[in-house]
Order: sequence, then structure tokens, then C-alpha cells
Amino acid sequence: MNTQAQKLKEIVDKANVEHNSLKTKVLAITSGKGGVGKSMIASNLATSLVRRGYKVGIFDASIGLANLDIIFNVHTDKNLLNVLKGECSLEEIVIKIEENLFLIPGESGSEIFNFESHDIYRQLIEASDFLDTLDYFIIDTGSGINQNVQTFLEHADEVIVVTIPDPTAITDAYALIKIASLLNENLNLIVNATENEKEGRFIYERIAKVAENNLENPLFLNFLGSIDNSRIIAKSLKLRSRFTKSHPNSIASYQLNEIVDNLIFQLEHQAPASKQKNSFSLFFKRLIESF
Repeated sequence: MNTQAQKLKEIVDKANVEHNSLKTKVLAITSGKGGVGKSMIASNLATSLVRRGYKVGIFDASIGLANLDIIFNVHTDKNLLNVLKGECSLEEIVIKIEENLFLIPGESGSEIFNFESHDIYRQLIEASDFLDTLDYFIIDTGSGINQNVQTFLEHADEVIVVTIPDPTAITDAYALIKIASLLNENLNLIVNATENEKEGRFIYERIAKVAENNLENPLFLNFLGSIDNSRIIAKSLKLRSRFTKSHPNSIASYQLNEIVDNLIFQLEHQAPASKQKNSFSLFFKRLIESF
């Protein structure tokens, strides 16, 4: 372990948090390519969880391409870049979107690429006292399969891959699943912008079949559901609103809520060993140990 990683480990150990009673679930939402609605799904999934009474944090980890502040329609004077430059603490940039829903805004410029992954993880660890109070911590990763994304996928409690019916997007989703299967034997799939539920199920079965025939590592690919192409979603994005909030009785909201039901069921029926990954601090401790 190098010196920088050792310092990070010392920060975690110094926190001296009692983990046994903590239940934070870390969800990584990712995609093989951009433009498939990953951030839209992440923001609405967070909203749906809050409606169920959970306390949720969402981290815009799409480094250099952050956009959750736009989707949530909030203005950020400072973001993750300011934290990394030492201008403020991470807790100072946390935005309360509504009761029990908090955003950690990322940075959409290129300057953040001057910082290493360790810098980001260190800042998150130092805010773990606050973040450990969450029931769910959602990480909206960047698209593709770079090292940053892979590290998040390896240590999350649940990985959710988002794709659309476009052939290129399906190919990229499979490429991501192929890499992610080396890191996590349980993955979830959401198909966005479908014509109907039948199309979403068909795409899932197609990807699952290819994975079964070609991947060396055993993989359980769970189909969380699909979301139909909808004018309501397009309108909500244009108005910087979440459709689960502005149109709670829409078909899109019904489908998203069904996805959340399936996800909660998946989490509740995990094997006991997997449930031991149950706090934000432990999540980042596992991240550190991977370096």
C-alpha cells in the first residue's frame, strides 16, 4: 500500500465508527455510453426512495460531465472541485433538495481531471459521519469503463446498468457488463426509452443470453424493468423537473416505482454475507484497500 493510500486508511480508522448498526446501501448507476438517461433515472430513483420514507444521498460522480444540479434545478456556487482545491469541506457543498434527499454536486469542467481518484475518495471519507446517516447512497457514475467507474462498481452493494434499444448502446452495455462481471457477480439492468415492456424484456433476454454464452465468470443479471419513451419524461427534463414528482401518476412514474420495488426486493433477499457491506465508511474503506 502506497503512502497516499495509507493516509486514507488512517482517516477511516480514526473515524472509529460503529458499523454493525448501520445500514447504508450503496447503489452505483452506470451505463456503457452517454445519452441513455442514466442521470434521469438516478434522480427519479432517489426521489422514489424518499417517497418511501428513506433518507437518500446522491453523488454526481460523472467526472467532468456532471449534470445532476441541472436535473434537480438547483444552483451550486461551489461543487466537488472547490472541495478538492481546499476552498471548502464536502459537507459545505451538500445541497438539500428536499426533506431526506441530498445532492453532492460534481464538476462539469475539465479542471477536475487534475486531481486523482484518491483526492475524491479522501473528501468523501472525511464526510462519512454525515453520509453514514443515509439509508441509500446513490452514485451516478460516468459512462464507459474507465478505472474510476470500475472502482465504484466493484464495491457498491448493487450495480445498475442503464441502456436503451439503440444497437450501439446495447453493444456498449454488454461491454460494460463484461468488465463489471469480473468485479461483481450480481448486476442489474434497466432498459430506458422502450416502445413497450415487451421490448425491454426482449433486450434484457438478448443481453443475458450473450453473457451466458460468452462470459467465463458466473453472472446473475437481474432485470429491474424498463421505462417507455414518454413525452412526460422529455417535458420534465426540459423544465428541470423529476417526472416522479411532477407527474406521480404517469406511466413513467409507475414503471420507475416498479423498478424501485424490484430493487428493494433484491436487496432484502441478498445472502447474509452480502449484507455485511452496510455502511458508507465501510464502502470507502473497501475502495481504499483496492489501491
